Amino acid sequence: MFEKTSTRTRAAFEVAAFDQGAHVTYFDPSGSQMGHKESIADTARVLGRMYDALEYRGKNQSDIEDLALYAGVPVYNGLTDEWHPTQMLADFLTMHEASGKPYNALSYAFVGDLRFNMARSHIVMAALMGSDIRLAGPGHLAPPAEVVAVAEEIATKTGATITVTEDVEAAVNGVDFVHTDVWVSMGEPKDVWVPRVEELKEYQISADLMNATGNPAAKFMHCLPGFHDTNTVVGKDIMEHTNMPDGLEVTHEVFESDASIVFDQAENRLHTIKAVMVATLA
Repeated sequence: MFEKTSTRTRAAFEVAAFDQGAHVTYFDPSGSQMGHKESIADTARVLGRMYDALEYRGKNQSDIEDLALYAGVPVYNGLTDEWHPTQMLADFLTMHEASGKPYNALSYAFVGDLRFNMARSHIVMAALMGSDIRLAGPGHLAPPAEVVAVAEEIATKTGATITVTEDVEAAVNGVDFVHTDVWVSMGEPKDVWVPRVEELKEYQISADLMNATGNPAAKFMHCLPGFHDTNTVVGKDIMEHTNMPDGLEVTHEVFESDASIVFDQAENRLHTIKAVMVATLA
């Protein structure tokens, strides 16, 4: 059920199901009456009688929690404005594969706007896995205090290290991986583009920033889509509007470099979602 459209999430869930002998129905943003003519609770109770599991990708975390409460079958979070858990599974598998390190030995940075679902999810996932995470961004774009508090509480049990800083070079020093996400989120108005880019320019993932890790084996990661060139309508519009010709959150040079493992990361959405299905449906 896709209130927000997707490439990787839809493809991963559909191929994961097909490969394991399951069948799927795709509801696009206008494909059901949920939230329009029928409540989420009522929709969940109908679909839960017809399907063995539901996947939902949309805006409100409360919507998917209502689905999970009333459906009576497993409900998978394909993304909300607050969290992106299936992406976390793919990211951690990718970091393990690329480094050979166990999850509790991973050290990585997340750089940019720290308020939204990717940074929020990373800080909690790193805490759960016992990893060393450094989040770097402007102070006024920091992750919510309540999310940091939850992660810090978990870290007392797992041994994770959590750092939130404005100093991007200190954050990336010695890490194995540097993550980022788009600076302009889906649905944000055009009038935020210029001030947002001005706020975040020093946090762009460039070759110089990758070199600042001091680790020649450091890898670049991005959940995609990424605005690294002008080959998309939205990317071209933002770059021209903000006078950023060489990419936004990441330069084209880094995105296409040997350090970039973004497509391994994208592929691992499929394998980890297969694992989720087996764990919940077998």
